[in-house]
Amino acid sequence: MFKKVLIANRGEIALRVIRACRELGIATVAVHSTADANALHVRFADEAVCIGPPPSKESYLNIPAILSAADITRADAIHPGYGFLSENADFAEVCENCKIRFIGPKPSIIRLMGNKVRAREAAKEAGLPLLPGSPGVVKDPKAAEAVAREIGFPVILKAAAGGGGRGMKIVREPEAVAQAFSTASAEAVAAFANGDMYLERYVEQPRHIEIQIVADEHGKVVHLFERECSVQRRHQKLIEECPSPALSPTLREEMGQVSIRAMQRIGYNNLGTIEFLLDEEGRFFFMEMNTRVQVEHPVTEMVTGVDLLRTQIQLAFGQPLEKGQEDIELRGAAIECRINAEDPVTFVPWPGTITAYSAPGGLGVRVDSAAYEQYAVLPHYDSLLAKLITFAEDRETALKRMQRALGEYVVQGIRTNIPFHRAALSDEAFCAGRYDTRFVERLLASEKGSRRLRKAIEETP
Repeated sequence: MFKKVLIANRGEIALRVIRACRELGIATVAVHSTADANALHVRFADEAVCIGPPPSKESYLNIPAILSAADITRADAIHPGYGFLSENADFAEVCENCKIRFIGPKPSIIRLMGNKVRAREAAKEAGLPLLPGSPGVVKDPKAAEAVAREIGFPVILKAAAGGGGRGMKIVREPEAVAQAFSTASAEAVAAFANGDMYLERYVEQPRHIEIQIVADEHGKVVHLFERECSVQRRHQKLIEECPSPALSPTLREEMGQVSIRAMQRIGYNNLGTIEFLLDEEGRFFFMEMNTRVQVEHPVTEMVTGVDLLRTQIQLAFGQPLEKGQEDIELRGAAIECRINAEDPVTFVPWPGTITAYSAPGGLGVRVDSAAYEQYAVLPHYDSLLAKLITFAEDRETALKRMQRALGEYVVQGIRTNIPFHRAALSDEAFCAGRYDTRFVERLLASEKGSRRLRKAIEETP
């Protein structure tokens, strides 16, 4: 096994990696910006190295600084977590060239799946169903309009190198294509330094379902069922759960087996998540693939009992998968709420110092967080403060447990989206499992939803 792992990340995911390494008997190295000197991942790692000032490009995205930290501490592997450099194929390649194991898929796989156009092509060749769309990059608005007319409106323009909702525009009529193309392409250039666009048919009321894949270096692939990720705002996930209320056992099995066969065909290794859109008629279509551990991975851990971080590290070392598909059971139900430091109404980030902090607990409650009293929420990084997960024998109990836990969570000194979660989880449609990716939009637009949110804000400690 690895002797020492450097974690090229911060916050709760860095802590999660440290915990997995400690249980495996592996020493850890934390890297941090000057602003994160007092962060918990720095305190709990065996060693820590400052790699630069707060802006990400000068620290957590600074590849030479991270590799230098690995060199001076003699780390033999690097775990990238999620975000930052986790899906940077060049970084993974440089790690391998420096004889440092990158804990994740092969650089060639990251590069293939990181470009949405090439990923669609690979998915099609591997047998995954696709929405009708452009066969590749559309070069200009005129070409985009021609493809859109062919497949029919509405369509969605997407950045080929994109993610997180940036460089995406929905277009409902031919006259709007040119402006949407220019705007989305400019956003893509600003976010990814790549303005290439493609388009596909837009599904009006889709559900967002993802399948967790685990693959070893010896060709064995299994799936760990699905996660429902339809509660999102501007393509940013807010609530995830497993099992999905939308999937029958037959559909769950079909999606899992299709995913396994596809990953075997492309030679995938380590952890990965295949994201699908499920349309109103129950048909599923490949959307993209994330070649890293997901923010919402605890949901899967709770319902399968599989430690995904531990597994990820073991796979990177070359160990074979111990379990076959028949050994993996779906037990109970789990829900995750992302607790963000942001206004619960406008969703504007809300940095500042936490003056009082008390996390919920009790049976079936898990909190993954790096927050504490007097913790400074910095404006330089993502607003994710914690992940609150509940687990129970069924969805109804897991949901009630989450409502109870949200009512116990105390975070003072800043604003958080806890009131939003309390309002969302008391919504009749959500409680009945009848929701799609426009759930948040409808909740905030309705008078009943607005009343619930105001009441939640008043009642949140």
